[in-house]
Amino acid sequence: MNGPSRHWRLTLSAALLAASGCNLAPHYERPGTSSPGAFKEASAAGEASAQGWKAADPQDAAIRPSWWQVYGDPQLDDLEERVAISNQTIAAAEASYRAAHALADEARAQLFPTLNLAPSVTREKSSAALTGIGGGVATTASTATTAPTTTAPTTTGTPAGLTGSDTTAAHNIFSVPLEASYTIDLWGSIRNTVAENRFAAQASAAQLANALLTTQATLAQDYFQLRVADEQRRILESTVRDYQASLRLVKKLVETGVDSEADVATAETQLQSALASATDVGVARAQYEHAIAVLIGVPPAKFSIAYAHFDQRLPLIPVTLPADLLERRPDIAAAERQVAQSNAQIGVARAAFFPTLTLSAEGGYESTQLSNLFNLPNRFWSVGPSLAQVLFDGGARRAATAQARALNESQAATYRQTVLAAFQSVEDELAALRILSVELGQAHQATTSAKRAVQLTVVLYRNGVDSYVNVISAQNAFLTARETELAIQLRQLTASVTLIEDLGGGWAASQLDATARRALHARVPGTEPPIPAANSKGSVPNPPPVPEGEIQPDDLIRQDDEAMAPAPDRPL
Repeated sequence: MNGPSRHWRLTLSAALLAASGCNLAPHYERPGTSSPGAFKEASAAGEASAQGWKAADPQDAAIRPSWWQVYGDPQLDDLEERVAISNQTIAAAEASYRAAHALADEARAQLFPTLNLAPSVTREKSSAALTGIGGGVATTASTATTAPTTTAPTTTGTPAGLTGSDTTAAHNIFSVPLEASYTIDLWGSIRNTVAENRFAAQASAAQLANALLTTQATLAQDYFQLRVADEQRRILESTVRDYQASLRLVKKLVETGVDSEADVATAETQLQSALASATDVGVARAQYEHAIAVLIGVPPAKFSIAYAHFDQRLPLIPVTLPADLLERRPDIAAAERQVAQSNAQIGVARAAFFPTLTLSAEGGYESTQLSNLFNLPNRFWSVGPSLAQVLFDGGARRAATAQARALNESQAATYRQTVLAAFQSVEDELAALRILSVELGQAHQATTSAKRAVQLTVVLYRNGVDSYVNVISAQNAFLTARETELAIQLRQLTASVTLIEDLGGGWAASQLDATARRALHARVPGTEPPIPAANSKGSVPNPPPVPEGEIQPDDLIRQDDEAMAPAPDRPL
């Protein structure tokens, strides 16, 4: 009873020491940052609603988690919902979080005792020479005895069941030892290791949220670029119809002797160039479709998007105060958690200067005969603490502590830079939306003027007042103006998506736990993402055909009915 009593006293003492242990990590506070009271570009003159954003209502300051729904496109909604389920980049980020979570659990296990059970069977034989000088398993004289030893077996004594005369004979040793050890966390080394891994897991969860937001924003931008490519094809094919009408007009005037064949060749050149441009748009359109397929985890060969008329309006995006970005951007949350992680590493490095106290105990049974292995005389045990202290390491611990402090300062600087970059990105997109709204109005006026110029030059040309070169110049200027206006619309849409991403996309730091819980549900390996229902009846050719009703010459540049009518007897 004396041994076990002493064991419990030691355990109680160790628990008291652990309870009063020190934590050598510096007190952690989020690194300070300078946040302006408002965004500079949000204060610029002009109507905010015309620029695609509005000041956030305090009652509804957050962007919705399903932020893409503000664009009102059901197909975009369906594609975005698939990103979290099927995208392989997100799957990899989820797996990375599960790995970080497992490391945190592994570190937490150090707070508990370690138990080891190691049963063994050994057959051995000692030489007579070594046995005689005490180098074998027995230290007793080789005199014959008939009673087995009842003392606790040790590595230098006679194993239970062996007599002195049998020590050189081959024999078996059966052993069932149970070992326990527990490191007392006096200086907070284990607790800081646990905290370090916990902060790393939280940073990984924030990185997962950032990867999801980035992928969703990329998909939305690719989708709008695909739709704009379709609209550009529609414009070019409508322009082709206009050029065909112009070519018929030129041929009619040549037949009446007003024009020359050179004008016909020029009109044909213009028509074929427009056809080539319309064909070339299909390259970019196909690439955007393939990119969207990969983003939703589907092979491009099994995915296609049919043509749809482009009529996308710019949504109003609620813009909050700059300080809110600290809680709404997942990349900022990840950077802040990494600062906390490096702060805990300082505590681990400083704890290495102090001794390590370990409480260990061992007990079990050992015998040369399996039949009496668990007899009471064959029992053995040992218990006791051990204290380890490094006396000289050549400055290794001091260097490790200096490294931990430097890494903490580096992470703090990275956090502040991430915050500054977040402020910059929001300012950039607010400025882009503001300036592009003005530019779009100017581009629309240029398009309207170009349409009027085509109308006037065609009238002058038909009346013999102007040359056909001016008609071509006016028509090309009109096409360029239409394409420029469309390009500005695309830049507006992509800037609005980027602004939503820069504002956090409806995410908040309070959702870290929800993000982590979702990531812990591992995907079933080997399953393929479902193919969108729109592709169940086969693929759409790329580029898809534009419906006939969508291709119409512009009203302002139509010639008279005779000039516009097709001439089947005169092939172009």
